[in-house]
Amino acid sequence: MAMLWKFMRVARYSKPTISPKAKGRGIPTHSRHSSSKSVPSDFAANTPCSNTVELLGKAYPQDEYSNVTEKILSKVGKNLHNKKHHPLWLIKEQVKDHFYKQYTGRRGTPLFSVYDGLSPVVTVQQNFDSLLIPQNHASRRKEDNYYLNRDHMLRAHTSAHQWDLIRSGLDAFLAVGDVYRRDTIDNTHYPVFHQMEGVRLFSCHELFSNIKDGEGLQLFEQGHRTAHKQECHTMEAVRLVEFNLKQALTKLMTHIFGDGLQVRWVDCYFPFTHPSFEMEINFQGEWMEVLGCGVMEQQLVNSAGAQDKIGWAFGLGLERLAMILYDIPDIRLFWSEDERFLKQFIVPHIWQKVKFQPLSKYPPLINDISFWLPSATYSQNDFYDLARTIGGDLIEKVVLLDEFTHPKTKKVSHCYRITYRHPERTLTQDEVQRIHQAIEESAVRELGVEGRF
Repeated sequence: MAMLWKFMRVARYSKPTISPKAKGRGIPTHSRHSSSKSVPSDFAANTPCSNTVELLGKAYPQDEYSNVTEKILSKVGKNLHNKKHHPLWLIKEQVKDHFYKQYTGRRGTPLFSVYDGLSPVVTVQQNFDSLLIPQNHASRRKEDNYYLNRDHMLRAHTSAHQWDLIRSGLDAFLAVGDVYRRDTIDNTHYPVFHQMEGVRLFSCHELFSNIKDGEGLQLFEQGHRTAHKQECHTMEAVRLVEFNLKQALTKLMTHIFGDGLQVRWVDCYFPFTHPSFEMEINFQGEWMEVLGCGVMEQQLVNSAGAQDKIGWAFGLGLERLAMILYDIPDIRLFWSEDERFLKQFIVPHIWQKVKFQPLSKYPPLINDISFWLPSATYSQNDFYDLARTIGGDLIEKVVLLDEFTHPKTKKVSHCYRITYRHPERTLTQDEVQRIHQAIEESAVRELGVEGRF
């Protein structure tokens, strides 16, 4: 299920994408010079040299929607959630193990099936239309997503597979995979992260069989939509589905984090569930959101061929759970190939307690960048994506430090503070200065800003 839409940012991106065959030229090695002069950089190398993008054995024609960069394409197929002894794999296996043991069929076989190898390339119809997300919904904008073209994209959530899996006849399943979103840059946000989707459908008999005098209860009615239910659902059905969902997820979090865990539910809104909730847990005295869930929109269920059933769906982020459970401070570490990080998660069984031992804390290098904005079409996600494309994982954080409007010209200036820190080694001021210069010059060239460098 899609999570955290409230964190989505609005941006404009004017440049088409690149071909994955284009080779980045790395960090420029020449000395500093005028910002109007072109410099080699990963971002500059992202100029299309063909009319198609080849990914996972298929070719996708480029058009005005194409905006996937080489940096992002290089992450596709890594499948960290399937890499044995990786912390994301451990979390995935723990959730699987819990559902396998907690929910079984008549013959003792697991009720939930698991799909963790589905392609991250989906159609726009799968990612949005099948989930009843309106055409004008903010989550569709190409400024917030990575599109291969107008019709295909890198999935923004594992919910993109809901409709297909229900259509195939499944009533209970978990779908796991890497998802892609353009977003801010800090220690908890990364353009690629991993989600687990959970869906369960109930027939009338399954939902009411254990209810005393439940023979006369029904799933559906011709009613009115309220804050608490959909117009086609009876209140009794919604309350039972909601109770089953919250109970299932509370048990899961308690199993992962231990007894005594405090849980609270916050009402929210998702386009394809109603009512919708976010779960927050109290971990070390701080309330933290860990997942979103809700009663599935019946229109979605009906269109997938399960008209006689009602169900729930949830979506959780594997990185969020792993960062809390193992006390991992920086989301970039999940992409590390440093043995000092990876070997800490080689454990004899998936429920082995692990306390992450931080690598040496290398010193940060901080540089600011200021420029006049070109027009109203600019937004912060443009600059974040550019900076991430050039600096990659050397950039720990980017913060809008100051916004100034000139009293006479009314032009707007932004000043960003970029924190450079490699999670595995010490950076030198020279290499950071080369990267920073490339960001300055690419911002002028690619975003049309007027530098105040």
